[in-house]
Amino acid sequence: MIKLEHANICVSDIDGMIKFLQLTFPEFKIRHDAISAKGIRWVHIGTDETYIALQGANHERDPKWLPYSDTPGVNHLAYEVDDVDAIRERLLQAGYKESTVENSHPYRKRIYFYDPEGNDWEFIQYLTDDRKKRNDYDIVDF
Repeated sequence: MIKLEHANICVSDIDGMIKFLQLTFPEFKIRHDAISAKGIRWVHIGTDETYIALQGANHERDPKWLPYSDTPGVNHLAYEVDDVDAIRERLLQAGYKESTVENSHPYRKRIYFYDPEGNDWEFIQYLTDDRKKRNDYDIVDF
């Protein structure tokens, strides 16, 4: 078995990220919220099985870095979800910016949103349990 246990993201506004994550994943709860010996806030938010570790930033983000700019960095994190339309509605209602690229696939739906830090997140809903169809890359979907 392989699964992502957690991701660690350094952010300037932990509370803003908590709001984004709880709108996206209502089942996410604060697992841990503390200040390190160096005075940096750490928050673990998620479920008992998976979470996002948020680390407070001591420096501003390099304004030149953007996802998909062909510079080193994470372009997006992706989560499999049950209902991308419900997530889209919640995030749009809360004022988050959609970054969804054109995509069309008969066996999966994908949406993308920027979090308050400018990171891009993908949410994917599979429309079949057939792994071959879910993982079909011959069908152009972008």
